[in-house]
Amino acid sequence: MISADFSGIALQLRRHEGKTQVYDPIRRKWIILTPEEHVRQYLLQYLMQHLHYPASLIAVEKQLTLGTLTKRFDIVVYNREHKPWLLAECKAPEVMITEATLNQLLQYHNTLQSRYWLLCNGHQVYCADAGNIAAIKWLEALPAYDG
Repeated sequence: MISADFSGIALQLRRHEGKTQVYDPIRRKWIILTPEEHVRQYLLQYLMQHLHYPASLIAVEKQLTLGTLTKRFDIVVYNREHKPWLLAECKAPEVMITEATLNQLLQYHNTLQSRYWLLCNGHQVYCADAGNIAAIKWLEALPAYDG
């Protein structure tokens, strides 16, 4: 498991029509603050502020077709050739990262083919280097952006 300290990150919040919303700088809009969205926004800010991932190469909640199903991935960071580099799956804090979470990410990976896999629920953070699919390596730290 990777240690990622989200404590110094301040999200932009507001109340609107009785609901708390968070501003998503990637989608450039206000989103209802669900527990999963909270994790997603902390992770996004961490990637951009602490690891200097370029916001212009990050996509959030984009549609993806898996056979006959339509799904949405949480976060994809692209390399400079605009190919998927890191695929992240976020869960609410009370949802443990399990093999089922990894299997969900792997379904998306079958379509997107990213080098890195990231699983996060705000407490648990796991990241794997899948660059060599025959020898996937679980990392001890999130990768520096070198896309």
